Amino acid sequence: MSSSTTSGQGQGDEAPDLVCVVDCVHGMVDALSCVRWNKHQGAVVELSEHGIVVTVEESGCLQAKVYLKTELFAEYDHGAEGRPRFGLSLGLLIDCLNMFTVPGFASPVEIRYPGPDMQLLLRSVGSPDACIHAEIRTRIPDTVAWDYHFEHAGNTPVTFTVKSAILKESIDDLEWPGSSIQIQFHPDPPSVIFKGEGHGDLEIEFSYYANTDLLIAFQCDQELSYRYKYKFLRATTSNVPSSVLKENRGSKVTIGRGGMLKIQHLVSVARLGTQSYHNFAGGAQQPSRIAFIEFFVKPEEDD
Repeated sequence: MSSSTTSGQGQGDEAPDLVCVVDCVHGMVDALSCVRWNKHQGAVVELSEHGIVVTVEESGCLQAKVYLKTELFAEYDHGAEGRPRFGLSLGLLIDCLNMFTVPGFASPVEIRYPGPDMQLLLRSVGSPDACIHAEIRTRIPDTVAWDYHFEHAGNTPVTFTVKSAILKESIDDLEWPGSSIQIQFHPDPPSVIFKGEGHGDLEIEFSYYANTDLLIAFQCDQELSYRYKYKFLRATTSNVPSSVLKENRGSKVTIGRGGMLKIQHLVSVARLGTQSYHNFAGGAQQPSRIAFIEFFVKPEEDD
């Protein structure tokens, strides 16, 4: 990264595939940090007229997507034909975005792709006197091993919504090295049970009627039970930003056909100082700009 007093990027005559401006990168950093579960992690970035999608995965068993829709940006100009895709280091992207954050101050940042050598270009646009800019090398995208078409397990979606802080705390409490976690859905009485097995058994039960403030919503018309690797399940909540946990937003958990687990979080990408948001629980809320985070976890197969 370097600083400059000039604003030109030397892009030549060809129009870039994307030029967009985000007026506060704090929320984008939070959203991308949600899906960073190890230090050396690659990501595939896809650009479209609807926004930016960042996909990461591990071992063909865990996949996460960050949806940054066009309304999250102060400006969004998509000039490409089709949907360009490129790979990059997720950690490097987060570190570069963090360079533009100053506590208590939001500096707009322009994101442009591609640069002269197919780089992703970032530059501050909030000061007339100086410009901070960064270049991130991109690569031919890794092939995403699976792009699961999520289907519900039956006519009625099997799903529940729980406060994000409670979901994270529960999964943290179930830690057994190398173990699996069983998730059970029971329609009558309506409840969800997380069960960990290791040197002993540990069960955490969410009963819908017992505490509707805890289990915000519940929908299930059949008994279901699947097991998931703990390390993959933990990755779905381990990096949820503190802003989401403090505001008690709801995280939505759904089991689809074949036991595919989908966990969804919402991260505000609002301007600095705004606190309004929408959550899965519904109700009257003020509009805000939200990044959607989705995790998909494949169940363990029976021996």
